[in-house]
Amino acid sequence: MKLHLFNIANFKVDGGAMFGVVPKTLWSRVYPADENNLIVLTLNSLIVETDGHVILVDTGWGDKQDERFFRHVHLHGGEGLLEGLKKKGYKPEDITDVVLTHLHADHCGGCVRNNFEGTGFELVFPEAVYHVSRTQWEWAAKNNLREEDAFLEENFLPVAESSRLNLVDEEGELFKGFSLRFCYGHTPGLMIPVINNNGKTLVYTGDLIPTAAHLPLIWNMSYDIESLKTIEEKRSLLSEALENNYILVFQHDEKTECCTLEMTPKGIRAKEKFPFAGI
Repeated sequence: MKLHLFNIANFKVDGGAMFGVVPKTLWSRVYPADENNLIVLTLNSLIVETDGHVILVDTGWGDKQDERFFRHVHLHGGEGLLEGLKKKGYKPEDITDVVLTHLHADHCGGCVRNNFEGTGFELVFPEAVYHVSRTQWEWAAKNNLREEDAFLEENFLPVAESSRLNLVDEEGELFKGFSLRFCYGHTPGLMIPVINNNGKTLVYTGDLIPTAAHLPLIWNMSYDIESLKTIEEKRSLLSEALENNYILVFQHDEKTECCTLEMTPKGIRAKEKFPFAGI
């Protein structure tokens, strides 16, 4: 098995939205904001090569929307989607599988691009099968007032029209050493990849635990659809990870890519923080 992590891009969001009911006086100590209360997040994408598959987990924002749309997310830095893959030695045609944790725009927008003629859309990874949980797909296709700005049809409906969509119905192993865990608090059917490699278990925490600062059980995003479910899902995962010495891999943390865990008087917290390259 080969593993790579690369940052597609940085973007900015309101810090209060990312930490929900937690007062700024607390969260800003561990994740500082700028003068506009914005914090910097990353889009760390995971590549897993196993058993004849080259799997890409999440694809970032993409570039289909106009300047007005992207003005609000303040994209900057990062390696880019295709450029990041190239630096790791992969072409778009090499990707056999794209696993989408969920269908919010910052996670799936890079699946689809405008075609050369400007008359429609095409898949960025033409040889890949695109994996999404059935629960999330049906939820996103139905859409809702709370998430309508995040579920953009042009980001995922062309995948279904291409007949390269695989709807995942059950948790468990999708490929050798690569399993999926379902969560429902952030958005129904969020998929969390769990990778077993050389005796180590890595959990790509996605939007369940977007940064190391979100390890405390009630430090959660206001974007979560059901906060109490998020708390229980975090409690279960963190307890299991602590007991079995899992490594957490953060998708959105600007400073911390990975950590192990320890029990403290305040609950489960990061023990050692380190770059993914050190795994």
